[in-house]
Amino acid sequence: MLTMEQIHHIKYLFKYKGKSLRRISSETGHHFNTVKKYVKKDNFNLKLTPGKSKPRKLSPYVELIDSWLEADLKAKPKQRHTAQRIYNLLTKQFPEFNVSDRSVRAYVSKRKKEIGLTAEGYLPLDHPPGEAQIDFGSAQFIEKGVMYDGHYLNLSFPYSNGGYLQLFKAENQECLLEGLKNIFEYIGKIPSHIWFDNMSTVVKNIRKYGKRDITEGFARFMLHYGFNSNYCNPDSGHEKGHVEGKVGYHRRNFLVPIPEFEDLQTFNKQLLLMCDEDMNRQHYKKRNLICALFTKDKAAMNDLPEVPFEVFRLEPVKADKYGKVRFENKLYSASPDYAVKELWLKVGAYSVEIMGQKYQTIVEHPRLYGEQIESMIWGPYLKLMAKRPTALKYTGFFKELPSTIQDYFDKCDYLEKKKSLKLFVSMLQTHDMAAVEKAFTESLRRELIDADSLLAIYNHLNSNLPEDNFINLPHNLPEVQKYSTNIEAYDLLLKGGQ
Repeated sequence: MLTMEQIHHIKYLFKYKGKSLRRISSETGHHFNTVKKYVKKDNFNLKLTPGKSKPRKLSPYVELIDSWLEADLKAKPKQRHTAQRIYNLLTKQFPEFNVSDRSVRAYVSKRKKEIGLTAEGYLPLDHPPGEAQIDFGSAQFIEKGVMYDGHYLNLSFPYSNGGYLQLFKAENQECLLEGLKNIFEYIGKIPSHIWFDNMSTVVKNIRKYGKRDITEGFARFMLHYGFNSNYCNPDSGHEKGHVEGKVGYHRRNFLVPIPEFEDLQTFNKQLLLMCDEDMNRQHYKKRNLICALFTKDKAAMNDLPEVPFEVFRLEPVKADKYGKVRFENKLYSASPDYAVKELWLKVGAYSVEIMGQKYQTIVEHPRLYGEQIESMIWGPYLKLMAKRPTALKYTGFFKELPSTIQDYFDKCDYLEKKKSLKLFVSMLQTHDMAAVEKAFTESLRRELIDADSLLAIYNHLNSNLPEDNFINLPHNLPEVQKYSTNIEAYDLLLKGGQ
């Protein structure tokens, strides 16, 4: 299999140097069919295809081996099964056993880990249509009332003086690629060349004579969209001076005053529209509207591929004893069912998806940035606890619940605790923890410790009904005389009936 760099070189020779397939095969030393395959290939998405499990000779004995290893969790280290001891026991216990000791060692080693027994370019002076430059800038913004020290991606087009920006909470590779993808899909075209500085999300290493080693994630993205990348000399940002100026222009015109909004992705869509409107002005030199010049830019660009690129990074991770995983020093909940197990993280610019070994989705979180340190999705934990309500107060994550909710469950009897836990799970599927906590607080205030009352209070608080208020009556209303019922007439009537 060829490296990303070799594939890019083949496509570059074909697309930009106009060389034939046979000429490329001769120059690179790759087989003609290999050259033809990669010239035609336009989808470089990373495929997450679980390997097919083949029947193994060891399969009939796996359950027994697991039972021995799980029993070892209670034994002292010096009295636990070794791989050799397991092999000897199987050979002795099963005369038909026909598995190599190497296979047994491999499985035992893997299983022990799972259960916790082991731990070139140059900047041209003249910019032809279709080329672009890229850089990040820094700016604060407020999302849902929280202030972030953010970063904004700037893609500028020197020929027309057009440009676009996208705002993010970080300057990582996922944000870079997501921003570029958003702009490509919005304008419906891809620049033929894009100029970069030596940002770490793109360039791993600078070798002699300006040769760059680029990151695999960026190489895959570049091959998928079919653009060519060029790089400035180290410490020479002026070589892409157009985008350097655009960084300041975008900040002054789109990010002052500090923008405030409810959803970052929605705001980024608005920014693209604002950039289009900004192009309805005169070019500073060419005596033409920027939007008209940008039409020529787009005519020189490449078309979008049929399959969009999915921006993510795949990271292996191991859950702790509570079924939580750590990524970039942030905690994300998975499920108690996956405690001390190997998992995958599918990390995007806005989300972190936790997956099992076969890439099945367990839970998806918003990606944490800034001062945020933990994202907790309670559903998987509470579903388990609803089956065993008496064990709730002895679990580690029970102590992480808001104190009001802890107090409520401490006062519940067995049946109400079980019903209230199921109700708690359904509440969290439609509202956040803060909204749910209000219902528990009000239930405690009214001393109503039962699931039916909790549901009624929860529905009332979230139904947008007006608050209960006393009616202020005018002072001049006539006084109502007290009326007393006389039931003697009924006594006489009943006596008469007898």
